[in-house]
Amino acid sequence: MINFNVPPVTGDELKNIEKAIENKKICGDGEFTKKCNEWLEKNTKTAKALLTTSCTHATEMSAMLLDIKEGDEVIMPSYTFVSTADAFVLRGATAVFVDINPKTMNIDENLVENAITDKTKVIVPVHYAGVSCEMDMIMDIAGRHGLSVVEDAAQGIMSTYKGRALGTIGDFGCYSFHETKNYSMGEGGALLIRDEKNVEPAEIIREKGTNRSKFFRGQVDKYTWVQAGSSYLPSELNAAYLWAQLEKADEINADRLENWNNYYDGLKNLKDKGIIELPYIPEYCEHNAHMFYIKTGNCDERESLIDYLKKSGILAVFHYIPLHSAPAGVRHGRFSGEDRYTTAESERLLRLPMYYGLRKEETDYVIEKIISFYNK
Repeated sequence: MINFNVPPVTGDELKNIEKAIENKKICGDGEFTKKCNEWLEKNTKTAKALLTTSCTHATEMSAMLLDIKEGDEVIMPSYTFVSTADAFVLRGATAVFVDINPKTMNIDENLVENAITDKTKVIVPVHYAGVSCEMDMIMDIAGRHGLSVVEDAAQGIMSTYKGRALGTIGDFGCYSFHETKNYSMGEGGALLIRDEKNVEPAEIIREKGTNRSKFFRGQVDKYTWVQAGSSYLPSELNAAYLWAQLEKADEINADRLENWNNYYDGLKNLKDKGIIELPYIPEYCEHNAHMFYIKTGNCDERESLIDYLKKSGILAVFHYIPLHSAPAGVRHGRFSGEDRYTTAESERLLRLPMYYGLRKEETDYVIEKIISFYNK
């Protein structure tokens, strides 16, 4: 069986975890947490990066830092994971869903301005599959309307928009290190902070509302409860696992891109014949091969292909159910404008196996079976 995903392992994870145990520091903000934070800051050129317990929690932190309240509205695509909305809905905000650009599956930047009301506080672009949204236009709209921008870059580490790392363009950026991501710590994430003024408030929220980080830097002689916060600091054991992959980030990225390109080249003939659609990468974007998907003719065709591949020993899966059609989406959100593409495109999209260490003969086999399916 060719699995859809295999969590990344480089070989140094256990060694790092053993060292963290030997250091007698496993609760977080130890040697490995600091190494990961510094790597993120160096490689993204953001003012500050803070490892968190998940990308969900990084997004929740951004909502707290922006003081989102009941009655506020937050603009986002409906085609995204539930965490994008949850982080703001938990604070009483309404999710305002905007249709996608079918070429990239990202929020259609041309529709964002029409969704703005006097209650709008934040725009949340989601960089689907590690392919950047059109950030210049989104930032321009936000600037003219006095809105904040939180980049959901859960899938976007190592991707760029016009040379800038995803997650560093908006006020805040959120990465995921879930086991399905390019780099993993099991469950985990990171908050990227663009402006220095937001660093100390973020540290306080992350440390349960205390100024504990200042205490460990020797800036205060004891730490105390400063404001409402939560426990968003991951275990040092998780950070030790992640550090093994960040040390080999370029190697992992190159491996994934090789497999992505092999899929694209092998399936291009079906695309040229108009049988399937393949991912579109805008010229302003360098992507990270987070996923490879195809679009079938319709939902029934997709289900038949999934079944055919499964019988061939290949696990391929569909992705998000649009949030606006989910029970919670109906309660906590509304769709702005017309759903021309979100639902229709989501029903055609099929994700192929993609992970670090996937062998060329395996991607060749997947390609062979897809071609075989359509040759029938």
